[in-house]
Amino acid sequence: MTPHVTQQLAEFVVSTSLSHMPDEVVDRAKYFVLDYLGVALRGSLVDSSAAMRAFVDHFAPPGHATIIGCDHGAHPAYAALANGAAAHCIEMDDTHQEGSIHLGAPVISALIAASEMQPVGGEEFLAAVVLGYEVAARLAMAVGPEAHYRRGFHPTGTCGTFGAAAAVARLWSLEAGAMAQALGIAGSQAAGSMEFLATGAWTKRFHPGWAAHNGLIATALARQGFTGPETIIEGPAGFAQAYSQAPHPERVTQGLGTSFAILGTAVKPHACCRYMQAPIDAILELVRTHNIAADDVAQVTLGILDTAFPIICEPAAIKYTPRSVVDAQFSMPFGAAVALLCRRASLAEFTPAMVVAPRVRALMQRVAHARDPELEQHFPREWPAWASIELHDGRTVSTTVRYPKGDPHNPLSWDELLAKYQELGRSVLPEDRLDVLSQRVRDLESAPDVAPLWRLLRGATVSAQGAALPPVVSDA
Repeated sequence: MTPHVTQQLAEFVVSTSLSHMPDEVVDRAKYFVLDYLGVALRGSLVDSSAAMRAFVDHFAPPGHATIIGCDHGAHPAYAALANGAAAHCIEMDDTHQEGSIHLGAPVISALIAASEMQPVGGEEFLAAVVLGYEVAARLAMAVGPEAHYRRGFHPTGTCGTFGAAAAVARLWSLEAGAMAQALGIAGSQAAGSMEFLATGAWTKRFHPGWAAHNGLIATALARQGFTGPETIIEGPAGFAQAYSQAPHPERVTQGLGTSFAILGTAVKPHACCRYMQAPIDAILELVRTHNIAADDVAQVTLGILDTAFPIICEPAAIKYTPRSVVDAQFSMPFGAAVALLCRRASLAEFTPAMVVAPRVRALMQRVAHARDPELEQHFPREWPAWASIELHDGRTVSTTVRYPKGDPHNPLSWDELLAKYQELGRSVLPEDRLDVLSQRVRDLESAPDVAPLWRLLRGATVSAQGAALPPVVSDA
């Protein structure tokens, strides 16, 4: 096992400032902050977010930290929990390619809360974003997505806890020893089970919120002198060995400072699992190029990555008959059917009504999946897929998507990202405030204190149906 991994990582995070980072890294940090804000704003309207806010109102200690989309504050750790859950629930948050992990939801949620606990400038905030992404992504690559999934773990919850802790520790200027202690404490909180797939439960949405909450707690404890194991990553009972059947701990420190994980992170244009993005892009390319109507389709066959099969294709009984929006977000047959029928796979398609729509259900039965060794050659750096559509008139058309839209090699432009942010955010905030927010994010490094920016994210608390939430009544 590679020695001193935890300490090396801690020293790197402590010693690296925004001035050490290439301009494109700084640009991507602002890009992902803006993407996070749009996704979290829209996510605040979802039913699971309403339940989370009710929990926070009922059980959390009082506080003034911002809950995105909410008209009142909360204790910072619980604001981080609520925001992390909201930022993940519509399945449109960022994804690191090689780690198969959502980085913004745990890291930025923790940082927003931490930056409201003491004055923090924009330059320090952006550095903490980059470094939190770095830690979480490197740990996800070290445990290996396929091996980590095979043990039943969700990397956003597990590795995201370390990323959140490191980001907050960097924001609060902890020295390397305390940073290592924070990581050690985070390691005893790293959790997240993939069993949500069995029933379509909301726990996947909970994972990044809990990671943000726990990362903040870990760093707050370390700042008070509480200790954690300084070999939490590389130790014989440490994270790499305990959470993976095939760990690669050398990936944690390999190329530190010469490559940045944030540059290998993708944005989602479709409201579903990242593994469904390339197959949907392939379908959309075919239906638009050949002007294919849903009724023209006899059969769709999709080439799917091996790692994706148990997540979006199996078990067939659930994937072909989803019971909830969560099921649909992880059902390749559903994603394919709405892409054929609606020529898009937006939030408007991932609804309870669409889940049970007879025409969607009928189209799902025409979708098949195939494993293809050719797709595995460059995974997880690339997440390709192919689609073949057999038509009733006897024709077959096909295409391969190597880089789905939003991939680092096929990114959304700033203008496209702004359009996504505006579309998601306008359901919660007025256009003029969204414009102010986006401009301040673009100029974030010059902000003397970032806390006033987060106050612009506050809005009227609404339920998924748009009605005001009832007050929570105490049992006391």
